[in-house]
Amino acid sequence: MLDQGAAPPVEESTTPKTSALGALVRRKPVERLVGEGGQGEGGSLRRSLSMWQLTMISIGATLGTGIFVVLGDAVPKAGPAVTIAFVIAGLTALFSALSYAELAGSIPVAGSSYSYAYATMGELVAWVCGWCLVLEYGVSVAAVAVGWGEYLNELLDGTIGVTIPDVLSSAPGEGGVINLPGLIVVMLAMVFLLGGARESAVVNTIMVAVKIVTLVIFCAIGYMGFKSGNYKDFMPLGMTGVGAASATLFFSYIGFDAASTAGEEAKDPKRDLPRAIMLSLLIVTVLYVLVAAVAVGAWHWKAFEGSEATLAAIMNDVTGQTFWGTMLAAGAVISIASVVLTVLYGQTRVLFAMSRDGLVPKFFGKVSGKTGTPRINTVVVSLFCGLLASLIPLGKLVDATSIGTLFAFALVNIAVIVLRRTRPDMPRTFKVALGPVFPVLGFLFCAYNMFSLDSVTWAVFGCWMAAGLVFYFLYGMRRSRLATEQK
Repeated sequence: MLDQGAAPPVEESTTPKTSALGALVRRKPVERLVGEGGQGEGGSLRRSLSMWQLTMISIGATLGTGIFVVLGDAVPKAGPAVTIAFVIAGLTALFSALSYAELAGSIPVAGSSYSYAYATMGELVAWVCGWCLVLEYGVSVAAVAVGWGEYLNELLDGTIGVTIPDVLSSAPGEGGVINLPGLIVVMLAMVFLLGGARESAVVNTIMVAVKIVTLVIFCAIGYMGFKSGNYKDFMPLGMTGVGAASATLFFSYIGFDAASTAGEEAKDPKRDLPRAIMLSLLIVTVLYVLVAAVAVGAWHWKAFEGSEATLAAIMNDVTGQTFWGTMLAAGAVISIASVVLTVLYGQTRVLFAMSRDGLVPKFFGKVSGKTGTPRINTVVVSLFCGLLASLIPLGKLVDATSIGTLFAFALVNIAVIVLRRTRPDMPRTFKVALGPVFPVLGFLFCAYNMFSLDSVTWAVFGCWMAAGLVFYFLYGMRRSRLATEQK
């Protein structure tokens, strides 16, 4: 829903001057957030991304490991009702996407939900949101990289008849010493990102086209092996299983918000960001439901237990040949690499925004005058994600990523309601329909999926948040630009 308006009035600073409580709730004015867009230490980001490239960034960050790898983990939980689990996860993403679209059009900056929270709910909540984004983007890069290694082995086996041994392709605890493929794909993505945002976007667009074609081919061939009997025991574990699968499958939708992290490099962010977010989610959801429906029709749901490179295995089984599975594995290798590239991009831009606000060290905000990219930031984040990918198993990474993302999305839905009440006259290039109804539904869906995750995931999330709060109170709270400007 489009809503154009006149230039907004300058918002008075809401930064409290004294109390400790005031420091926690100090807000950064929207006009200041937008006015500082692109500015970094030693240089500025370059506005070079079109609406189509922004859409491809979101699709690139979303469409990948979730359907190529995590499907095999979700089907044993939900059975054929995994299609319903995809719809529930998709609705959760949709309601949050509507809120993202409104805020991205109003506050088109690199910090995504972190910046939205800073403008609406204050510094402490913004920090919590930013810390969740570090979990969402940073850890999901590692999870995606682990899945990439599985399909790389499938491709190598189908082409030259060899695979990377477990000792070099599996994490400790899963029969290996290091997941070398996971580390390699993160380092390759780092090289592309260091070349510049525009150059990375071109590479990503090519890889997104490959992944879409790959999934369409899977649906066409997989349908040849469709057996209606595989749907008879539709919901073997009831809604409990569907809920658990939905929480896991939400990982498949992580990344649609990646376009919002490109707010300071988009040519026309207020117009293009909302469109890119909504279009990418529509394309991804349609592909997910089609692929899941065909996959469960081709294989009995119990056959998914413990399977790796699931879609390639289904194609081999349906055709009785290894050629099609090998081709799909090749497409998956390219597809999943694009997720690593775009999600890693999003992580660096969130930390760039947090650095500009003084909440994390300054080197995250230093921009190369030659490439217009935060180079040191990119290298540090890539090394961190590569280390996680090489040492941590996929399952543990997926659930940790999901809970951090759901928490951040819940805050975005609240931020829309808060900004509607505090700045009702502010121009919005996109508005969520039905007032607060959809944002409230988005919040409730996020909460439902969070509480469907197991206690171990909650324990990991609690430890992560505790570590983040310690860092904020010892470092960010005192070095925040809003804090230093009061002195």
